[in-house]
Amino acid sequence: MSRIGRMPIAIPAGVTVEVAENNKVTVKGPKGTLERVLPAEMEITVEGAEVIVKRPNDLKKMKSLHGLTRTLIHNMVVGVTDGYEKKLEVNGVGYRAAKSGNKLTLSLGYSHPVEMIDPEGIETVLDGQNLIIVKGIDKEKVGQFAAEIRDKRRPEPYKGKGIKYVDETIRRKVGKTGKK
Repeated sequence: MSRIGRMPIAIPAGVTVEVAENNKVTVKGPKGTLERVLPAEMEITVEGAEVIVKRPNDLKKMKSLHGLTRTLIHNMVVGVTDGYEKKLEVNGVGYRAAKSGNKLTLSLGYSHPVEMIDPEGIETVLDGQNLIIVKGIDKEKVGQFAAEIRDKRRPEPYKGKGIKYVDETIRRKVGKTGKK
């Protein structure tokens, strides 16, 4: 069984990884810098062009923290090199998105427009009037902000109206049928 935690993380060219005390990992790359304090029990070492994470013992908690720590560092490395993006689609008659500066305005059938301001380090881009692309270097923040946008009007199962991820499939339901 291959363990995710045991796989070394390759550091691409132009990226620096530093481990300070209390396992504070700083990853610098062409797109920016990310910092994160990781579990103190894990032993994180930078050897040449790769990062290796080791666990002190085989307790259940240590095993689960091992894979988590490795994945978090890997996500940081990918973030500063390529960045992350989530695509959301606005479906429905009269539903649309508009952007001015760092403010995203959504018309979602409510009596008022819903306004959202881009958090620090996150950028939203509109492609047409119904495709929102959330971009950033921090995977967690990108996913969280995309989820907050989706929560403003979740897709409903009868007509499929609302905000959904582009790769999401909505389970459709059959509506009521009239009496004969």
